[in-house]
Amino acid sequence: MPIDTRRVRARIHELLAEYGIPSAVVGVLHEGEVTDFAVGVADVSTGEPATTDTIYQCGSMTKTWTALALMQLVDEGKVGLDEPVRTHLPEFRVADPEVGAKVTPRHLLYHTSGIEEDFGDPGEDDDVYERMVADIADAPQVHPLGHTHGYSAALGYAILARIMEVLDGKRWDTIMKDRLFDPLGLTGTTSCRTQVDHRRAATGHLIRSLDEGPIVTPVDYLPRCFGPGGNVNSTIRDVLTMAHIFLDAGKAPNGTRIVSAAGIQEIMHSRVPLPDPYMFGPAWALGLIVCDWHGETVYATDGSTIGQNARLRILPDSNTAIAMLTNGGPRETFYKTVFNEILTDLDAATIPDLPRPDRPVDLDLPKYEGVYGRPGTRYEVAAEGGNLYLTLALDPVQAQFLGKPDRIRYELLPVSHTHFLMPSNDPLEDTQTVAIYDFTHGCAQYLHTNCRVNPRLG
Repeated sequence: MPIDTRRVRARIHELLAEYGIPSAVVGVLHEGEVTDFAVGVADVSTGEPATTDTIYQCGSMTKTWTALALMQLVDEGKVGLDEPVRTHLPEFRVADPEVGAKVTPRHLLYHTSGIEEDFGDPGEDDDVYERMVADIADAPQVHPLGHTHGYSAALGYAILARIMEVLDGKRWDTIMKDRLFDPLGLTGTTSCRTQVDHRRAATGHLIRSLDEGPIVTPVDYLPRCFGPGGNVNSTIRDVLTMAHIFLDAGKAPNGTRIVSAAGIQEIMHSRVPLPDPYMFGPAWALGLIVCDWHGETVYATDGSTIGQNARLRILPDSNTAIAMLTNGGPRETFYKTVFNEILTDLDAATIPDLPRPDRPVDLDLPKYEGVYGRPGTRYEVAAEGGNLYLTLALDPVQAQFLGKPDRIRYELLPVSHTHFLMPSNDPLEDTQTVAIYDFTHGCAQYLHTNCRVNPRLG
C-alpha cells in the first residue's frame, strides 16, 4: 500500500507548528524502495528550507553505527564479545578491580558495566578515547557489573572505540569511514564535526515557550568524547542505508557485505531486559533497543544532541524501516503521531500507547521514598496523601536558560509495583515512565528513567 505523502506532509506541517520544531525529514524503506520528504526549515534565523539532503546530528544513534563496525572485528576474529576488555587494553583500570578485570565488550554494548561516566575533560585531540580510558582508573561503580541496565551516554562506547583503534591501528573516525561510510557509499555521513559540509547542515534549536518559538541552540555540537556514542552526522537516505543492513542479513543496498549474517543475528537477538519496558521497549540488544509492538518485535535506535533528534525503527516482519531527523525536540508524542500515520498506510504494526495507571495497586510507600541520583542528576521521591511524588532538581544554569524552576515536582501514577507514569503539567513535556525497583535490602535501590539508572543515595 503506498504512503499518502501529501497527507502526511500536511500533518507534519501542522505538528511542527504545534510542537515548535523547525523541520522534520522523514524516510521510509519498504520492500527495498525508499520514500523520503522534508518539511520545514533547516535554520529559523535564515529560513533555509530543509531538504532530503540536509545533514542532521544523529546523537546516540551513533552507537548503532559503532556496534556494526565492532561486529566486523568480531567477524574477523580480532575481538570477542565475551573476552575481557583488558585482553586488548591491558592498562584498563577502574576503581573496582574485579570490574576492571572482568568487564567485556558485551557489557559495554548492553550498558550493563555499571562504570560511572567519571572521565573528566579528555579534550578534543586525536587521543581523546585513549585519554578517556586512562582517566577512569578511579571511576566508581553505579551498580555491580551486569546487575542492571544503565545507559552510558559516552564512556562505554568510547572504550569500545579505543579497542577498535588498537586493533585497526587507526583513529576511530578513520575506522568508521573505512569500514562503514565508504563501503556503504554514503555521501552525507561523517563522524566528526570538522568533516561536516556546513552548507548542508541543519542548525539545532531549543524551545523555552511556544509563544517565543524555537531558538538556535547555544551548543553547536557535542564534545568529541561523545564521538563513538553520539557524534555521527547523516542524511535521511544514509540512515536508511544503514537500516538496510539489518533487513538484508548484513548486506548494504549496493550488495556489499558489511557484517556477516551471524553477526547481525547476534546484534539483534542477544539482549538484556530493561528495568523500564514502556518508554522504549522491554530489552536492549547490541546497539539496538528491542520493542514489542502488539506482539511484533521492532528494533529502535534513537539519538539527541542539544537541539537535534534522530529516530529509526526497523520492522523485520514488514521488511520496513522508518526514520525521522529533526532540528528540534525530542518529543515522544510527535514522533509517534508521524510514524503511526505512515505505518497505518503501510498496514504495518503501530506504536503502542503507554499503559494506563492502575490505581488499585497497593504500594508500601516508605519502600520507595528516598533520594536517587548520579553526578549532576538528583531525584527525590516522597509520599504525600497516600501518593508518591518525584521532585527533579535541575542544574540552576540550565533551569535559568530554559525559564524553568530549579525544582520540578511530578506525581507518580502506578502501573505496577515497580513501574510508574510521570505526567507533566508543562505543555512542552510528554508523559514519562519511571521504574523504581530492586527491593533486596527492604527498600528500592534504583530509579530508572529515560534509560538512565540512578542508585539510591539516601
